[in-house]
Amino acid sequence: MADIIQLLSDTVANQIAAGEVIQRPASVVKELMENAVDAGANEVKVVIKDAGKTSIQVIDDGCGMSPTDARLAFERHSTSKIRTAEDLFAIRTMGFRGEALASVAAISHVELKTRRVEDQIGTRLRIEGSQVQEQEPVQCPAGSNFTVKNLFYNVPARRKFLKKNTTELNHIIREFKQIVLAQPEVSFSLTHNDALLYKLPADKFGKRIVDVFGGAIKDNITPLKSETRIVKVRGYIGHPDKAKKRGGEQFFFVNNRYMKNPYLHKAIMDAYDRIIPQGALPAYFIHLEVPSESMDVNIHPTKTEVKFEDQQAIWQILHASVKETLGKNHLTPALDFDQKGNIGIPPLTSDKQVQPPTIEVDPHYNPFEEEKAGGEQGPASPGKKNTHPPMNWQELYGKFESPAEQGTIRIASGADKEEDQDRQESGKTFFQFKERYVMTPVKSGLMVIHQRRAHIRILYEYYLKTQRNRSRVIQKQLYPEEMELNHSDFQTLQNMQQELRKIGLDLQLQENNLVRIDGVPAEADIENPREMVEALLEAYAEDQDFGANMSESVALSLARATAIDQGRLLEEEEMRELVDKLFASEAPNYTPSGQKIVAFIQTEDFEKLF
Repeated sequence: MADIIQLLSDTVANQIAAGEVIQRPASVVKELMENAVDAGANEVKVVIKDAGKTSIQVIDDGCGMSPTDARLAFERHSTSKIRTAEDLFAIRTMGFRGEALASVAAISHVELKTRRVEDQIGTRLRIEGSQVQEQEPVQCPAGSNFTVKNLFYNVPARRKFLKKNTTELNHIIREFKQIVLAQPEVSFSLTHNDALLYKLPADKFGKRIVDVFGGAIKDNITPLKSETRIVKVRGYIGHPDKAKKRGGEQFFFVNNRYMKNPYLHKAIMDAYDRIIPQGALPAYFIHLEVPSESMDVNIHPTKTEVKFEDQQAIWQILHASVKETLGKNHLTPALDFDQKGNIGIPPLTSDKQVQPPTIEVDPHYNPFEEEKAGGEQGPASPGKKNTHPPMNWQELYGKFESPAEQGTIRIASGADKEEDQDRQESGKTFFQFKERYVMTPVKSGLMVIHQRRAHIRILYEYYLKTQRNRSRVIQKQLYPEEMELNHSDFQTLQNMQQELRKIGLDLQLQENNLVRIDGVPAEADIENPREMVEALLEAYAEDQDFGANMSESVALSLARATAIDQGRLLEEEEMRELVDKLFASEAPNYTPSGQKIVAFIQTEDFEKLF
C-alpha cells in the first residue's frame, strides 16, 4: 500500500494558517494596525474601500524595514521579537507569531512600501498568493505603507461567506476601537470610501474615550484607580443609570493590549449587582498592568484571550476597586432617611433603674354584654356599656339594591347552560399571567400567547406594509429631541435612514454625530423617542444580518424597539386587540426570526394534574 501522509506545500499551509488568523477584512486591519504600533509609529492611517473587500491600506510613520526584512516579513514563523521559547513569556508588544503577514499574502494581492529613517531609498514589494511578483527600490516616506487588495480572491468559498458591507464595516470599526483605546498616545484615523470616520489625535486615555464614543459619554463615566503588588488597575467605569442592554462599551486591556476575559467581566457585573436593571451592561474601560511573566497571551490565534497566574486575586482586587469607586462617588442607591422626624432615644445611665411598661386592664369589661350606651355618645369604649343601638341604623341597608334590581341568583336549567356556553364561545375571556403571557380558553384547552413576541410580529408586518405601500403616518414631535451618538451608531442610522423614513421615523442626521428626532411612527406607542432610537440600534445589532434586504432588517429592528415590554400590565380590551391583530397577520405562530409566539395547553394535561 502506498504511503498516504505527505507534507503540505507552503502555499496550502499559508492558506490554512490564514483560516485561523484572517477570518474577515477586520482581521487584516487588526494585524496591520498592531504591526504599525509595534513599529513605534506616532501616527497610523487606515484607509478602506467597500468594507475592506476591495482594498485595505494601513500607513504608519514607524521604524520601517530594510529590503531584507521586508522580504522575510512575509515568510512563515518570521518575527523580530522571539529568539528562544522563553521570550514568549516576556513579550509586551502585539503581533509576534510571524504568521499574520504570510497569511495575508496567501489570500490577497499585497503591496508594501517601506523605508527606515536612516535609509535614503525604500523598498517596494508586490506579492500575490504567497508568490513574490516584484521587489524594487522606491522613493517613499519613512515608515511602512501596506495595501491589501482582493481579499480571498483565491479562496472563493471564504469570500462567499463575507457579510454585507455594513456588517463588515462594523467589525472593522470594532477592531479599530480596541486598538485606539489601548494606545491613546498614538494618533489614528479611519477613512471608508473617501469618508473620514475617525480622526483621533494623540491624547490622554479619558479624552480618547470621548473622541471615540462622543461627548455625551463624558458625564457618564467615573475614573477608577487601584495599585497593588499583583496588579495596577486604572480606567473608567460607567454610571449605573446609564447601563444599556446593548454591549459595545466594555473594554479590558492588559499591558496596553485589548483582551477578552469573561471571568473578570463577572467581577465588574457582581460589583454592579442590584444597582442596574437585569440584562443591562455598564460601560467600562479598564487597563490592567501586570508583570509579563505572570500572564500567557499565546493561547488563542488572535491573542485576545489572556491567562493570568493570579487570576482569583486579580478578580478580588478588580471587584473591590469597582465597588469602592461606586461608593465613593455616590453612584450606588442611598438609603433615604427623613431627617425631620428624629427619633429621640435617651442615653441609659448606670444610676437609673429600668422600669417595665405598665398595662391598664378593666376587669369588668365584657364585649358580649348588651351595649346600653348609645345615642349621640358615639362608639362604645372599653369600660362603658352601650346598650342602645346606633341611631338611624336602617340607613345602613338602604343603599343596597333590591334583588329585582341586582339580579337574582338561580340554578341554571339546561337551556340556561347552553346559553352560557354560547356566551363563552362568542365572547372569550382574556387574562394575563406574570404580566408576560396572554391566556384565553379554547375548545381544546388553554391558548397561551407571548405578548411581546406577538406585538413584534404585528408591528413587523405593519412596518413592511407601510414601506411597500408608502402609506406612512408620521407623528411630528412638538419639541424635536437631539442626541449625540458614537461614530459606529451614527453610521448605522445613516445606512438605515431612507428605510426608516418610509416607515415613519423621521431622523435628521447632522454634523458631529448629532441626530435630531423630528417624527415617530404614529402606530407605535412611543413615550421617549431617545430611548426608542437606542432600542432600535440595540435591536439592529442583535440581528443585523436578518432578511434578504435592508427593508426587512429595518422593519424587524424597529418592531423590536417599539414593541411592548415584558412586565407591562394590559387591560382586557388591549389583550383582545392584540390577539385579534396577531391572528390577522400572515404568520401568527412565529416571530420573523423564528421564535414561538403561541402555545396550547390541552385539557387532558390539566386533568392529569388531578
